[in-house]
Amino acid sequence: MMLMPKKNWIATYELLFKEGVMVVKKNAHILKHPELADKNVPNLYNMNAMQSLKSQDCMKEQFAWRHFYWYLTNEGIQYLCNYHHLHPRSCLPPCTKAILRQGGSDPTHKRIS
Repeated sequence: MMLMPKKNWIATYELLFKEGVMVVKKNAHILKHPELADKNVPNLYNMNAMQSLKSQDCMKEQFAWRHFYWYLTNEGIQYLCNYHHLHPRSCLPPCTKAILRQGGSDPTHKRIS
């Protein structure tokens, strides 16, 4: 666990909760993460926050072409809801709500008639 300002934790977790996935280039020397550049969150902080969540089984990790791809699991959604003090009924991230609006199935698996 790395010591980092609370505003950076909140900015990182809010983006993760909204998108459901985090992409981080494997370069600790980048001063700002591209998606959080307006909030001045260093890339190293995002890498360590995601690795911390992965160690708690809240994320799945994929690495390809010098980029980490972290995907939120159901345990991760629950953890972020507890972190943000959200009511369990309002605890669906926008990425999950979009899938439910489309009929509850994975949008990549469409039936061919």
